[in-house]
This record gives sequence, structure tokens and C-alpha cells, in this order.
Amino acid sequence: MSFLKKIGGKVPKGVYKYKSFEDAQKDTYMLLIKKIKNKEAKIGVIGLGYVGLPLVIEFLNSGFQVFGFDVDEEKISLLKDGKSYIKHIDISIIKKNKLSFCPTSDFTKLMDMDCIIICVPTPLSRNREPDMKYVFSTTEVIAKYLRKEQLIILESTTYPGTTDDDMKTILEKTGLKAGEDFYLAYSPEREDPNNKNFTTKTIPKVIGGYTEKCLELACALYNNIIIKTVPVSSTRTAEATKLLENIYRAVNIALVNELKILFDKMNIDIWEVIEAAKTKPFGFQAFYPGPGLGGHCIPIDPFYLTWKAREYDLNTRFIELAGEINTLMPYYVIQKTTDALNKEGKSLKNSNILIIGLAYKKDIDDIRESPSLKLIELLKEKGSNVDYNDPYISHTHKMRMYDFKMKSIPLTKVNLKKYDCVIISTDHSSYDYEFIAEHAQLVIDTRNVMKNAKGNNIFKA
Repeated sequence: MSFLKKIGGKVPKGVYKYKSFEDAQKDTYMLLIKKIKNKEAKIGVIGLGYVGLPLVIEFLNSGFQVFGFDVDEEKISLLKDGKSYIKHIDISIIKKNKLSFCPTSDFTKLMDMDCIIICVPTPLSRNREPDMKYVFSTTEVIAKYLRKEQLIILESTTYPGTTDDDMKTILEKTGLKAGEDFYLAYSPEREDPNNKNFTTKTIPKVIGGYTEKCLELACALYNNIIIKTVPVSSTRTAEATKLLENIYRAVNIALVNELKILFDKMNIDIWEVIEAAKTKPFGFQAFYPGPGLGGHCIPIDPFYLTWKAREYDLNTRFIELAGEINTLMPYYVIQKTTDALNKEGKSLKNSNILIIGLAYKKDIDDIRESPSLKLIELLKEKGSNVDYNDPYISHTHKMRMYDFKMKSIPLTKVNLKKYDCVIISTDHSSYDYEFIAEHAQLVIDTRNVMKNAKGNNIFKA
């Protein structure tokens, strides 16, 4: 048998053609590229949330053996029972491939993995600085079991330099060298929960490697599950790409939020202005105002770059201003609510307030960084009695910043009438907004869902 046949065909670009198969076996790159090509590589995904679980599904669909790692024993138990804990994620493929998928909290199994993908949270501290404990602690765990011929990929959003500086330093304390003994890459997640038009498979995947071989291995891996991969020159470029994407959105949302406040004072409807402006077929992309930013990306990612910029004696004033505007939007909603109640001869203190929608965006069950949570906190501080309704979130759970211990209130005619004010924070498609407008005493609409509703009890915020 020829050497090329033994390693599965053509030698990849940038790799020397060895004189014998035995010589090639000594090269960790060649061994790993063969495993990936033949789908013999064992895939380990660390973090089985909104990013990690869709990756697991795609690798299973492609025919790989997958291990899902998480510290949350409840998630592990549910997956073993073939149950999903995320509303929009269909895990039927997991049920069909029980022999190919192993959910586990046993991190010693990392030593058996050929490719390890990190999908853990990267939140902000209370001082709006990067909280990297999940990434770094995960990297330290990987280092305990690191061996030659492994590919490590970070997907969590972070500042440039995390992969090829911070993570590399931790991993190389083992004595193994990145790019030679093991391989290191960064590929930012681009998940948009419950987006019917784009999935993990169809969203192009940006990939940066520590070395050329690292990049080639990461591309080879993702080419099995992603329709289009986008290789870039370095991990830092890939890290910066993700930040740019979300900073772009944060800045433009801040712009329309600021214009909403201004146009409100000028008695101009910002929503009507946006609808008219987006008829221009070039040079304009519509962004919409709201009660604040939510999700794990847009409210957080820009501050990763502002923090890193200080290392270079630069102030990212544009980004910080956008963050300031977006952060203030829940306070604006509270002020509009106060004004509306005052017109009814009521005060915010001791008023009964119902928040409609707890998720950070419509039709999902994700409450990470949701502006609804901030609204509840502010209302409680003002002395209001607060409840919420969300068809996808039956009760709140403990989070980093909040622990409300609340349950969703049924949205009935009787319940609506007993609240002094209803604040529409999340515009779920399942809501009957005419029903809400008809039976609520007062409605604060932050999403423009009441634009066609009749009545003097509706106020935009």
C-alpha cells in the first residue's frame, strides 16, 4: 500500500511528504488530520448551553462521536434522558445517536478527546470588566489532561490575545508546545437563538489559528459541519471580528435609542421614522429601539474591547458612549411609567406592575442580560409590587446578578385588570396584544406592538 493511501489520500498543504508511513506517524498533525478526515476524531464540547448544544447536534449529524462536558448535573441528566432544556433546540438527533453521544461531568475523559471545543460564558464583572474565570479555569482543566495530537478551539467571545497569549501560556505549562505537540485555534460563535433563517450549519464560520497547521486543522474540522468556513490570518483577527460584529450592532441600537428619546420630546414616532427610512434601497440598515440590550453578546462584548484598549493607552469613547446610552434605557422606561401613572393620579410606589415578557428577545426562553430583569430590579427599588408573565419561562432561577424567586403569572382578564400598569418588555408572537390592551388599565409599550391598538391607556416608551 502506498504512503498516500495509508494516510487517506493527498497530503494537506504545508506538510512535508515523508519517506515512509512510519515517519509520518511521528507527526501529530498528520495523525490528527487523518482522524478528522475519516471522522474518527473524538469531539469534546465543553459547555452545553446555547452555543455548545447546537455544535454537539451538528457533529452528531456529521457522523462523529461526541462527548458533551458540563458542570451542571441537571443538564447532563436531561440529555441522558433525551430531553432538551432549551426551547428552540430540537435534540431528536441526540435520541437517535445515543451510542455516539456521551454527556458527562467527568472531565478526566478529556484525555481521550482529539478535538476539544470550549463554549463557556464570558460575562462582565460588576465593574464592567471581563470575567474570564470560566475560560481560564476550563483551560486549566484541559491542561491537566492535555496530550499530543489534540486540537483545542475556543468559541467564547473575548478580547484579542486570549487564545494565543493567555490560553497558550496555561496550556504550555505542561511542557507541550502549541503548533507542534498540540494545536490551538479560535472560532467565534455566531448563534442567534430561534432564528429560522440561519442555523449553526448555515452561518459562515470565521476561524483563526495560532499557526498555519492549527488553522488547517480547525478548518478541516469545521468543514464537516459548516457550509462555509472563513479562515483569517490569526486568532487575534478572529477574536476582533466577533467584537466588531457586536459593537456594530450595539452602536447602531444606541443611536436609535437616543433618537427615540429625542423624537419623543419632539412628538415624532421613531418607529414610523425607521419604517420610512428603510425604504431607501442603499446606505441604510434598520435597527430598532427597545427597553435595553439583552443576550450574552451585544450588552457585553463591546466592553471586552474597551477594557483591552486601556493596555494600549486608548479610550474607546464611541463604544463607551453607546454602552452608556443602552444601559440607561431601562431607566427611561421607568421614567415613562412614572409619568403615565402620574397622569392617572398614581405613584410608582405601591403600584402593582406586570412585566410582559422576561426573555431578552421574542419567542425564546433565554433571559441572559434581559432588560426585563433590570426593569424588575428598578421597580422593586421604587417600592412597586412586581410580577411577570412569560409563556416560555415558568419561574426565575438564580443568576449572577439576580435571584428574584418569581413565577410567571397567568395572563387572564382578571389578572390584567388588577395591575395598575402593564409594561410590554418582550414582544413574544404568542401574545394577544388586543386582549392586553382591552383589559389592562395602563400599558407601557416598549416594542411598538400596540401601534394598531385603540384606547387612551397606551403609552410608548
